[in-house]
Amino acid sequence: MQDLNALLERSLGQLGYELVDMELANRGKLIRLFIDKPEGINIDDCVLVSNHLSNLLAVEHDIDYDRLEISSPGLDRVLKKTSDFVRFAGERAQVKLRMPIEGRKNFLGILRGVDQEYLVLECDGVEQRVPFSNIDKARLSPEF
Repeated sequence: MQDLNALLERSLGQLGYELVDMELANRGKLIRLFIDKPEGINIDDCVLVSNHLSNLLAVEHDIDYDRLEISSPGLDRVLKKTSDFVRFAGERAQVKLRMPIEGRKNFLGILRGVDQEYLVLECDGVEQRVPFSNIDKARLSPEF
């Protein structure tokens, strides 16, 4: 899977897209990709990437799949890379931890940035420093 991830990141990067997340389902027969670019994603982007990757994966004989899905990450996009937390500083996010901090594993707050190995998250007016190694899941949580 790491080889596939590296192949996809490299190929999408050359097209000007970022691989936000990848899901494999049905024993790897379904590849679901979430892509983004600074100005956002539309259906034409999904079609372009789908066609490009279908051709690329056809050449890679060791990648066996039946279906490829391309999608935008949505308004509640997942945050995985340090650069995601930097890019979305000032936005509201939900962060789930592996191990509790002060008795809590779930935080909802404003992303305030990154400080070396820590995410700085403001919850109820108090800044929390959360080690990236302790983050299980994080995603934007837009208010409507």
